Parts: sequence; structure tokens; C-alpha cells
Amino acid sequence: MKKYIFIYKVTLMDSLQYVMNILLGFITFFVALFVFMNLWEYIYSDTQNLISGYSITQMVWYVIITEILWFGTRSNTLTSQITQDIKSGSIAYSINKPYHYILFMIAKNLGEITIKFILFIGMGLIIGFAFLGSLPHLNPIYLPLVLLSCFMGIMINSFLRMGISVLSFWIEDSHPFHWIYDKLILVLGTLFPVEIFPLWAQPIMKCTPIYVVTYGPAKLVTQFSMEMFLQVLLAQGIYFILSFLLLFFMYQKGEKKINVNGG
Repeated sequence: MKKYIFIYKVTLMDSLQYVMNILLGFITFFVALFVFMNLWEYIYSDTQNLISGYSITQMVWYVIITEILWFGTRSNTLTSQITQDIKSGSIAYSINKPYHYILFMIAKNLGEITIKFILFIGMGLIIGFAFLGSLPHLNPIYLPLVLLSCFMGIMINSFLRMGISVLSFWIEDSHPFHWIYDKLILVLGTLFPVEIFPLWAQPIMKCTPIYVVTYGPAKLVTQFSMEMFLQVLLAQGIYFILSFLLLFFMYQKGEKKINVNGG
């Protein structure tokens, strides 16, 4: 465990040298928020109305939180680097290293996104308070529970992205699958809450990664309840275990394929 903590610390310190690159990403982040905040203001012709149980303040904060989770946790380590390591064959050199490749990449990814995520949280809160004036009624005592849900969502998203990249053991390029996953999360999981969709589609969406990666944490910020927290945490726990085990199973199969083919 100590070696992975060391990897995390080294990557974290290295990411501090590229803060300006992170700040440039705020441009896209701000434009996206500005567009959708104005869109919801137009849809809510009367600010006292509720749409699918959401006030305009709750709806805009929902978009802000999901956009933070989206923009603040994106990393090339989980997509481009793993895919390139497999395609180039350089992953074979990692097999005999004194660390597990998957755990190494998880630690490295967390080191890369920690500063980025904190900066995006700060920017999101500044934009939210500037346009809305206040958060929804969220008791500060529940903030650790919300942060726990956010962390679980980030980890599940990381496992799923790594699983897609590991497909490169069997297919030429996993990037098209990353594109599909990204667009599903972006369109269905960040711009609109599950309640906006037809009733027949909502149970299906609650079984998808959308529920545990973006919707659940954002829902807890806008409409927190202990019952909702337990439901989200249970779903996240199931997804966390299954996605982690599936990731390791896929990697072990790919590793055996390298050994059979001579590395």
C-alpha cells in the first residue's frame, strides 16, 4: 500500500506544475455552465415553478455538480495511456515490476485529478453563488456523506474507463467505446436529472452508471435525504465491487494473453 501512496504523492506534486493547463479548461467549463444555466432560466418561465420536483435553483445546481464531476475527473491516464501501453506492447515491461499495473494506474490517476477536482469545485461554487446566491437547503452536517458519494462515483467512473481501455487487449482501438461512454454520461447523466426522462426509462437509467457516477452525488446536493443517500450508497457499493472485480478479471485475461504470445 505504501508504494501506491508514494505514487499518488509523486503524481500529485507533478500535477502542481501544470495548474495553468487546468485553468485553461475552465473556459470550456464556464461556457458549458453559462449555456445551460441560461437554457434552464428560459425553460423556467416562472421561477416559482417546479419541473419534475426541481426548482430552478436545484436544477442549476444539479448541472453545476455534474459538470464538476465530469470536467474535474477527466484524465488521459485512464484512456490514452493504458490503451497506448497495450497497443505498443510496453505493458509487458510492467508485469515484472514490483507493483500491480492496475493499482499503479489507479494511484496515478487519483494523483492527476486531485488538484484538478479541487479547482473545479472552487470554480463551480463561485459560479453558483454568483448566479444563484446560495446552495439548496443542504445541512453542513451531511457534507461528509455527500463527499463520500462523490468519491465513490469518481472511483466507479475510473474503473469503468480503465475497463474500456483494457479492451485494447482484444480490439485494435478502444477509443470509440470511450467516445460512446463519454457521450452517454454527458448527455444523459450531466445535463438532465433522471426525473426529467419518461417514467418507463427511469428504472432502466437507475441501473446504469449514470445513477452512481453523476446523478446520485448531484441529487444528494440538491435534495438530500438519508433514505436517498442509503439508496445511492448501496448502488455505488454494488457497482464499485463489480466494476473493480471485472476490471481485474479482464486485465488478468489480457496478461495471460501476453504470456501465451511470448510478451
